[in-house]
Amino acid sequence: MEQHIRFCTTSDGVRIAYAIVGQGPPLVMLPGGFESISFRVDSSQGSRFYEALAQRSTVIQYDRQGVGISHRERTSFTMETDLRDLEAVISSLSLERFALMGSFHSGAQAISYTARNPQQVSQLILYGTYAYGQEVARGDIRESLLSMMRSHWGIAARGLTDVTAPGVEKETLDWLTAKAREGTTGDMAANLLEMDYQADVRDLLPKIEVPTLVLHRRNDRAVPFRLALDLASSLPGARLTTLEGNIHWPWLGNSDSVVQAILEFLEEARPAGAAAAGGLVTIMFTDMEGSTTLTQQLGDAKAQEVLRTHNSIVRDALQAHDGSEMKHTGDGIMASFPAASKALECAISIQKAFEERNAGEGAHGRAPLRVRIGLNAGEPVAEDGDLFGTAVQLAARICAHAEPGQILVSNVVRELAAGKGVMFSDRGEVALRGFEEPVRLYEVRWQPDLDAGQAEA
Repeated sequence: MEQHIRFCTTSDGVRIAYAIVGQGPPLVMLPGGFESISFRVDSSQGSRFYEALAQRSTVIQYDRQGVGISHRERTSFTMETDLRDLEAVISSLSLERFALMGSFHSGAQAISYTARNPQQVSQLILYGTYAYGQEVARGDIRESLLSMMRSHWGIAARGLTDVTAPGVEKETLDWLTAKAREGTTGDMAANLLEMDYQADVRDLLPKIEVPTLVLHRRNDRAVPFRLALDLASSLPGARLTTLEGNIHWPWLGNSDSVVQAILEFLEEARPAGAAAAGGLVTIMFTDMEGSTTLTQQLGDAKAQEVLRTHNSIVRDALQAHDGSEMKHTGDGIMASFPAASKALECAISIQKAFEERNAGEGAHGRAPLRVRIGLNAGEPVAEDGDLFGTAVQLAARICAHAEPGQILVSNVVRELAAGKGVMFSDRGEVALRGFEEPVRLYEVRWQPDLDAGQAEA
């Protein structure tokens, strides 16, 4: 499953890298250590773990300041700084409600954010973490480790790996150590860990009212199991799930049990009685061309301006054609329509608006902004303000297959729009990822110079 890496900017102007993979209700996973988002899917074990979660959720991860491909020159070491990173990602994706997972050293941040924003966090997951950092290890051990990290990061990284992944084969240990060293510098890692040791959110625990799952491996050497007991006993109505094993990383060891516990909790905690979305609806996805390249070429601030232009054009068209925005996907928007004809009119309006924008901006030497659009119709499942199911997945795949500036639709959309004056070009059967049978696609003829020979009403 392909992971899409994007960038956003915090309220104080710092660049944060985040990644999205999967389809379903959003699950925001806070960074718990010094590893980068690329590290988490580089290994076969990590890839399998996150792909399993992504089958039922849209998994969102990011690199905290000072780590990975986010801004590396971090100078502020407070929880508020970390919370600004999280807020930037949430704002960039326009997330209104989501599940939040804190693990290892990010549990305190997850608890703090949930206490402040209970209306946004639908479920809270705390894996292998704590509420009071100084209880993770004795004071002399903490000081010794911090000193070693600052003076001999390579040795300290290997020592941390031995603690978090005891008993794994040497090749995996070497790989984990190398990734920790690549993720950040020894000084930065020590500063971050020293900050994490100072975390204390015990007074917030009684205030957490959202459904909460506390997950912990019984013999975890990195974070003692007794801290999970303290968490679960202090969080109102929290569920404690004890897992066997001594490896800290959730994607190593018996990772299937971790995935199963998370997915079962998310499913149970969501509102009961998910229902069909009121019959047949048409689903549209937009996808902005080359958003990552634009960020590299223009910089964070100007790239964000381009994204806002995209959002404004799409949202204006939705309002004019009875479309409902379901969610922002980072560099695109998912929307639904009560009628295929309305969705097609909206898609054509969007492409024409971008064409006009590009003609005007082109006169000033600015790069053109082009989008892919994909449409499908069906009876998706409506849940918690979002739509899910095969109909949605197919619309997303059709959009991904489209070229910039193109509108592609499924056959059912073409048939529903029969007699509405829309012209289509048959693009034949296409193999789309995740679908066993080829899917016949049609291109909407919104430009007069498209191949009229293959067009049909």
